[in-house]
Amino acid sequence: MTAVQNDFSQGSVVKNIANLALPMTLAQLVNVLYNVVDRVYIGHMPQNATESLTGLGLCLPVISIVIAFANLFGMGGAPLCSIERGRGNEKEAERIMGNAFTLLVISGLILTAIGLIFKRPLLYLFGASDVTYPYADAYMTIYLLGSVFVMVGLGMNAFINSQGFAKIGMLTVLLGAVANLILDPVFIFAFDMGVRGAAVATVISQFMSAVWVFRFLTGDQAILKLKRSTLKLEMRRVKKITSMGISTFMAGFTNSLVSIVCNSTLQGWGGDLYVGVMTVLHSVREIAENLVKGLTNGTQPFLGFNYGAGEYGRVKQAIKFMSAVTISFTVLCWILISVFPEFFIRIFNQEPELVKAAVPSIRVYFFGFCFMSLQFAGQASFVGLGKAKQATFFSIFRKVIIVVPLTVLLPYLGGLGPMGVFLAEPVSNLIGGGACYGTMLYMIWPELDGKKKNENH
Repeated sequence: MTAVQNDFSQGSVVKNIANLALPMTLAQLVNVLYNVVDRVYIGHMPQNATESLTGLGLCLPVISIVIAFANLFGMGGAPLCSIERGRGNEKEAERIMGNAFTLLVISGLILTAIGLIFKRPLLYLFGASDVTYPYADAYMTIYLLGSVFVMVGLGMNAFINSQGFAKIGMLTVLLGAVANLILDPVFIFAFDMGVRGAAVATVISQFMSAVWVFRFLTGDQAILKLKRSTLKLEMRRVKKITSMGISTFMAGFTNSLVSIVCNSTLQGWGGDLYVGVMTVLHSVREIAENLVKGLTNGTQPFLGFNYGAGEYGRVKQAIKFMSAVTISFTVLCWILISVFPEFFIRIFNQEPELVKAAVPSIRVYFFGFCFMSLQFAGQASFVGLGKAKQATFFSIFRKVIIVVPLTVLLPYLGGLGPMGVFLAEPVSNLIGGGACYGTMLYMIWPELDGKKKNENH
């Protein structure tokens, strides 16, 4: 395959996006297996299922941080590669990719060391109790030892997708997810390792994905190749990569912050039971959210390439299409979850006490879920067009400025208690999503129209 074959400035806008987004959406769906299959198996263990599931849920902030750093350098570098490819500057695109790889490995090693040293105080800060700490500790220790594989597999896969090899990118995730799906029951049940087994299966699976990505990017098929000569860090490129990726990083970092605040607040208002409920709700959200991310992430290379190539009309068409599909999908999710809440809850746990507490909670948590799609569509547009500052601001705005204060305050209002924590999510989706998307339209539309007029003169 040549660079000409991946020229996104030619052909149907919808077809181009579909060719990128469908494999990436399938990859994101498969990626859910990475993230939630452990919880499905653990939530159905014959003994200590709820305690084990809650303990694993306490590790989610750590997992979010690791993924955030992978996205900082992966999703930070990949749009820059798309823009440079659109300009015909493939050598610079390769240098950006090489620097991103070095940053991923170094940050992965640092995160492993910090996490292992401070894991006990961190887990109690995240909402652990003496009952759930042993389960959280068992999972977190093993997961951290494999965090470099997560960084390389996830972060560098973005560069495969940015070159137009969306199917190869899907296979990256598929390889690890299928391995995880097979290995989980072996280590959890056959070897009777419980939570530790889930972590071991995950690390092995992530290692396999990382090896696959590395082999592709150093092979003959890749347009942009990972070369030793491009690995030396150059501050100019490091700044560009981190500047572009900071919005995606902040989305992950603030996810971690929100998870910590939610779990610690729920521990105070409802104990381990409601921390377990939040783990289930977070897992259901991940499934829906990853499908939306598949489309928005798949649209980003198209936006970046056409913006770099000066095809501004195609950029506008792409944003409209992405917005319509994501809104329609999230409306459907909202309806299904509201009508069939127990079905989604029982995927992860069937203990009557948890199911009873989770049914009203999930209906509140997912109310107005469609507004979340506005946040993702707005963010993707900003990132795809290289507007890192705006994307970063709205990542922080929704989570830090809206969700965190509401999570702490709402339980005190009108006797809401734990339900106030779940109510913070739909309120933030409405305010944050609307503000992000509205600002994107206000800023980007006039700019694209202006550039198009200048070209016509």
